[in-house]
Amino acid sequence: MKDNNYINDMSLSKGADLTGVSSSGINTYDDNNYDNDSNAQSNKNTKNIIVEHYSENIPKKIKEQPTYMIKNKILLPVLAALSTALLSTTSMASTSTEFTSQDWQVACDNTRTCRLAGYQAENNSEFPVSILLVRRAGANAGVDGKVKIGGAKDSSSKALMQLGNRHRISLFINDKDYGETKPYSAAAGNAELTQAQVTALLEALTKSSKITLALRNSRWQLSDKGASAVMLKADEFQGRVGTSSAFIKNDDAVKSSGGILPPKAAPVLRFVVPSAKADDDNDKKFVMRSSQLASLVKGTMKDADSVCPNLSDKSPWRISRLNGSQLLAQHECWTGAYNAGAGVWIINDSKPYKPTLVTTNATGYDKGKLTSVQKGRGIGDCMSKTDWLWTGRAFEKSHESTTGLCRLIEAGGAWQLPTYVTEVKVVR
Repeated sequence: MKDNNYINDMSLSKGADLTGVSSSGINTYDDNNYDNDSNAQSNKNTKNIIVEHYSENIPKKIKEQPTYMIKNKILLPVLAALSTALLSTTSMASTSTEFTSQDWQVACDNTRTCRLAGYQAENNSEFPVSILLVRRAGANAGVDGKVKIGGAKDSSSKALMQLGNRHRISLFINDKDYGETKPYSAAAGNAELTQAQVTALLEALTKSSKITLALRNSRWQLSDKGASAVMLKADEFQGRVGTSSAFIKNDDAVKSSGGILPPKAAPVLRFVVPSAKADDDNDKKFVMRSSQLASLVKGTMKDADSVCPNLSDKSPWRISRLNGSQLLAQHECWTGAYNAGAGVWIINDSKPYKPTLVTTNATGYDKGKLTSVQKGRGIGDCMSKTDWLWTGRAFEKSHESTTGLCRLIEAGGAWQLPTYVTEVKVVR
């Protein structure tokens, strides 16, 4: 998203609070100094406004302000965007789950794949480390493991700089050496555990254990606190409790594996690339006052003042065409200390307009792909992400995930922990 995509056409920047769009463009006018612009004055009563340029992007740079400056109204959208990263949740009619216990967390998506991530103790930030364990659904599913070491302090940064494909990380459990991982991948930023290491680690995590990752003379301590709780949560979600394939085994009552849930196919999503042409002809236009458009979409929100407090300010609308009769309307909704969100609506280009709210937390849009990325905290070592795709008549969610706990593993977060995934087929 480049800043030059943000419309600033000086010849049309002053006007009668009108938003105009044709198959080729948009622009927004405000009331300030309207009478001082003769060109704008001549357009005041024009029914059809032709504009030559438009933007399909939400501006990357949005002026941020402290939360307290907007009387706590911003807390609702921020918490809504990030709650899945912080709390135990079950969503989408029990088709996914997230759960955090002390230094471990689990995220299971709608295909019934579960990902368990563990970290160093929260008070040990000098040597940040994370282990990811992935188990798909089904009786015969195995467990894969990866390790990622962070570089928040000089001691671990120095070791990271020396890493290469020829270097391997060693695993110690209660001071016993379980060998080296597979070669560290600089491109992936992690190293895969061997199956022997995974087996030993799974056993160690069910009880109190000292787990250490070593590289040359540096040591990273993986916490075991909370691991058994998230392992049990994964067992419950996949229907493994009491079976021989459960993480947490009960030797006294091992039941048949027949109750283990099979994997589910990801929903197939039909992605349609938007068309810039109108149904009737290329000169079909949309003209509406910005204030009228704000009033129109306000009815799509239960509490607009809380979820979109910036709706009525003077920042411009961004309008782009989706197909011959529908438009995408975007407006800044809220800003916080380190996050921001735009409101996105689908509207018809003529009466009845029928506005439909997609989200008030958008951070990017590009040719039918809508994204919301929010930081868990200012330094950006943990994130949440949601994607939507245009299907021809509506935007549908295509992906939802977090990057794990905020533990200084790396900028942008340690892992991708999805709770919702789809299979996307492109239609042109």
